Amino acid sequence: MPRPPHRVAASAGALVWLLCCAPAHAQTGSLTLQAAIDRALSANPTVASARLRGAIDSATLALARERLNPEVAIEFERETPRQAFGVAVPLELGGKRTRRIAVGEAAILVGQAEIAATIAQVRNDVRRAYYGVLAADARLMLLREIRDLSGRARDTAQARFDAGDAPRLEVLQAELALAAAENEATAAEGTAVAARALLNSLLAFPLDTVQPLAGPIDAGGSVSTPQALEVAQRDSTELAVLDRQIGEQRARLALAQALRVTDVTPTFSLTRDAQPEFSYGWRAGAAITVPLFTTHKAGVLVEQTTLDQLAALREATMARITGQVAAASVTVEAQRQLYVRYRDQVLPQAQQVEQLAQDSYQLGQTGIAALLQALQASRDVRLRSLDAVQQFQNALADLERSIGAPLP
Repeated sequence: MPRPPHRVAASAGALVWLLCCAPAHAQTGSLTLQAAIDRALSANPTVASARLRGAIDSATLALARERLNPEVAIEFERETPRQAFGVAVPLELGGKRTRRIAVGEAAILVGQAEIAATIAQVRNDVRRAYYGVLAADARLMLLREIRDLSGRARDTAQARFDAGDAPRLEVLQAELALAAAENEATAAEGTAVAARALLNSLLAFPLDTVQPLAGPIDAGGSVSTPQALEVAQRDSTELAVLDRQIGEQRARLALAQALRVTDVTPTFSLTRDAQPEFSYGWRAGAAITVPLFTTHKAGVLVEQTTLDQLAALREATMARITGQVAAASVTVEAQRQLYVRYRDQVLPQAQQVEQLAQDSYQLGQTGIAALLQALQASRDVRLRSLDAVQQFQNALADLERSIGAPLP
């Protein structure tokens, strides 16, 4: 039975709908990319564990604020004075306590930067997984449609064979094409389930949760290299971590220098029972640490060389990020142009060829071989267009990861 032309056009245009659908077409309760990111930031276990760093750093700062405890001594002697009650209060000189507090405060800033870096990584993972699900679902829908087309072609070939208008070979060829289409659709189902499980794990949903996604698969545009480099230099979480680590290391260097200053421990004692001279007396003194064996000079050297190493690492990281961002931005533009050409030029032509091939076969003008060849060519073009848009989204994700911050 001939297939109505409007059904052919609808089947051929399914991929265009998948690529260009707006959020308004999404079902109620669908998940946008921003909603997925917000969910991950509030429920992702990796982010939750990273945020525990704040409590650790706060406790470390409280530890740095502590002062040295005084020492109390009680003495009983066989000589006069027979009893002595003393107290010694260690005094840290050179600003040691202030430097320790500065190290603790710098460590808090490092922890905040590392949390931001973890959030940026999880955000990037969610973006990649989100568009991975959209691409897997689009591929599955396309392969299911191709399977249905192959089934209708098999039915048509069988009907023509039964009417004596086609040889048995056409039926066998159509059945072979249908079996191959069913096999590919089955594999695509597994890929779609795996992609959704990955996204669910990032969002802390049960792995078998099925929630419609609202975003269009071709969302996003090109980002110029100067703009991307500006964002990376300003907002990169990787550079921010290194900057905070350098600040912490400077504080550690100042602490190491302060440790070279010797401490003083004043002492005061109350004495009694020293008859006949006196019943009660006192004595005062002070103890000072002599830097004879331990001068902390090596500690200063360690902290200084560590600071130099971090500064060199920061420069190397900046150079690497610059190269990665420049390469990623060029790749994004190339993949975007590739996808746009598929969407605006190649796909419409493939749809036209497919429709003409089906109409010709329905009218008996061509054989099954020409129809199957046209369907195969159309399938390949659609799959390549899906690959192009997925590579475009992967390139955007790579650019975001290289920048270390959300895309501008």
